Amino acid sequence: MAPMPSPEPIPVHDAGQRATLLKIAARSIAHGLERNRPLEVDPADYPEPLREPRATFVTLELGRRLRGCIGVLEAVRPLVEDVAMHAFAAAFEDPRFAPLRPAEYPDLTLKISVLSPSEPMPFNSEADLLGQIRPGVDGLILRDRGHRGTFLPSVWEQLPDPREFLDHLKLKAGLPPGHWSDSIQILRYTTESFQGPIPASMGRP
Repeated sequence: MAPMPSPEPIPVHDAGQRATLLKIAARSIAHGLERNRPLEVDPADYPEPLREPRATFVTLELGRRLRGCIGVLEAVRPLVEDVAMHAFAAAFEDPRFAPLRPAEYPDLTLKISVLSPSEPMPFNSEADLLGQIRPGVDGLILRDRGHRGTFLPSVWEQLPDPREFLDHLKLKAGLPPGHWSDSIQILRYTTESFQGPIPASMGRP
């Protein structure tokens, strides 16, 4: 079976738009510290690329340690709203971490990943699948028998080998690393990712 074309790279937002999204993420976290809810943004106040429905993940780090990561795989709201919602959720609603404390806010690094639409990968064996995966490029979604998990392309930094990447994705989905079945589904997507510290002018919430 011939592989289907991989997702096309998504449009790259310019430096000013990326800076705007990082500022929105920072403002939403500060708003959460002050008012216990995400920042409300009006998409009409922003240029068209930031008003388009997009799926995002927002990742927070302190030093080089993960401090929260929340997102969705399918576009459900305008990009600026999605970033504001997920920045707040990453800071205060990630079940792996306690809610962010005010003292941690100035030292955060914000990472935003804007996802392309996902596409199914056709394959006839695990070896065939492994041969199609593009290290450093592909984000993967695994589905099988009620189990589901995803890894963003940034996970390749910790798991650079396709076999290791896939085995850990199975574990994340609640399956053993050696699992394989005729019903397993793999979808892939790409991301436009960028990061930055809390802007100096917003160093305190």
